[in-house]
Amino acid sequence: MKFKNTLDKLYLKYNKKRYVHPDPLEFLYNYRDIRDREIAGFIASSLAYGRVAQILNSVSGVLDKMGSSPYLFLMDSDFSSVKKTCKGFKHRFAGDENLTAMLTGLKQVLEEYGSLYACFLKGVGKKDETVLNGLEFFTGKIISGCCGKPGHLIPLVTKGSACKRLNLYLRWMARKDDVDPGGWDKIPPSMLIIPLDVHMHRISRLIGFTDRKQADMSTALEITSCFRKLAPEDPVKYDFALTRFGIRSDMSIDDFLKSVR
Repeated sequence: MKFKNTLDKLYLKYNKKRYVHPDPLEFLYNYRDIRDREIAGFIASSLAYGRVAQILNSVSGVLDKMGSSPYLFLMDSDFSSVKKTCKGFKHRFAGDENLTAMLTGLKQVLEEYGSLYACFLKGVGKKDETVLNGLEFFTGKIISGCCGKPGHLIPLVTKGSACKRLNLYLRWMARKDDVDPGGWDKIPPSMLIIPLDVHMHRISRLIGFTDRKQADMSTALEITSCFRKLAPEDPVKYDFALTRFGIRSDMSIDDFLKSVR
């Protein structure tokens, strides 16, 4: 199939670590211990909205204050110390109270399950075809453990949102290649859902994967099903390469569309 061949060439060319910056994914490379990486990844993905420079600055600011091990920081901290660490934080619509709430929710999950990974797995059914049920259980547990309101830092799966940042997080954690560091090995990449933002939505409409105008979870699932036909075991394989359009000056979406038509 011509389209798949074009996507594979795009993947082979751009799915490289040297093309990651600027992307919040780069923070995960600093942590070899999966317990640290999963926490750093959750924080990085939760703040992955707005201008990229602001995203990198906000994520860096939080992780720097947590020291070399986000896991040990949370396990050794009480509410007061977390609140003190978060004081003065601001990232667009999120303030220090939202960040404090989210971190206390993560701490509660760690205390109950031992890791974020173990909590997520608890919500995945043997017959589940996607990560949707796992996401609902996972975020529900985090939110229920929050001391305060995390606000939009933790999307509500039940409201039908595309949950782009959560699906981005799962791509980072469940896939392992030159870009995604992986670590959550018991979650098959085949279950992942495309991280749908305005750019991926636009590309998907242009290539005929959806004609839906709203970038919600139903649209994300429809687009994922189209990618699954091309890569059944890894439907979000092309996500990183495709989202370089609009970021890199040497990539033209018009040239890409001409090559697949």
